[in-house]
Amino acid sequence: MQATTALSTAPIPGKYWQWRGQSVYYVQAGEPQPQRPPLLLVHGFGASTDHWRKNISGLCKDFQVWAIDLLGFGRSAKPNMQYSGDLWRDQLYDFITEVIGQPAVLAGNSLGGYACLCVAAQRPDAAAGLVLLNSAGPFSQNQPSVEPESLQTEVQPPAKPDPLQKLLGDVAKWIFQQPWARFLLFQYVRQPWVIRQTLEKVYLDKSAITDQLVEEIHRPACDPGAADVFASVFSSPQGEKVDVLLKQLTYPLLLLWGEADPWMNARERSPLFRQYYPQLQEHFLRAGHCPHDEVPEQVNSLLRSWVLSLRTTTQDS
Repeated sequence: MQATTALSTAPIPGKYWQWRGQSVYYVQAGEPQPQRPPLLLVHGFGASTDHWRKNISGLCKDFQVWAIDLLGFGRSAKPNMQYSGDLWRDQLYDFITEVIGQPAVLAGNSLGGYACLCVAAQRPDAAAGLVLLNSAGPFSQNQPSVEPESLQTEVQPPAKPDPLQKLLGDVAKWIFQQPWARFLLFQYVRQPWVIRQTLEKVYLDKSAITDQLVEEIHRPACDPGAADVFASVFSSPQGEKVDVLLKQLTYPLLLLWGEADPWMNARERSPLFRQYYPQLQEHFLRAGHCPHDEVPEQVNSLLRSWVLSLRTTTQDS
């Protein structure tokens, strides 16, 4: 197993940026590099800038590195509002244009990967490249659809309807549409022992699941408004399909897959990405849903080499 202690896990002091009247937290490390684009790291559902601490410390000598807490997560504000891929796309776009000040290579995990894809495809003037790590997001009908954090199961071929199962399914759906049910579920899933249990299902190397990691996920879940953000997952409109976004993409794309991820089946999703964007590069790693945290040295090395190759590719073209 790869050691996860070689890179610094110390928190990096951050700052706040005001966006649409809300406080958004971000961290920045490293100096601007005239010949290299900055990196913007975007976390997944329930995580934060803390989840990138090993990558920030490992990449900031070669790049100016930024990481941001999406609205509703981490140390950013958690207003009671409709959360969606479009909202986070606009947040990332405005952050790049107003704070970073130049196009960035966007790297996102899970939900953050989907948000980064939305930026690169729909706001191309803000992007210099795209890195997706076990990215979430639905493909079009009749293709596997896996939502962030496996809140929905993969669609299976239709079977003969079972009236009892349909009734129970309708009842369960109705229950989780009720605010009290979503509140009770949130009280359960945010408990530290439940967080640890969930991480143990999606991390291949269990030694990477530290008390610090559990606390970094638990702490924001105790903030005012966190329950509203969680509840919004059940009512958020489904965003643009991944295949549609890939057809709009014009920038280099790197896929880094933790192939032991039970939520995002890498071997099944990979061909779908290749179908719509065949010129991508990809690597499969012995890791789970969060390869950047579980095997950070490998992720940092692959990301570094790929970003540095962009300059050569651009110069040759």
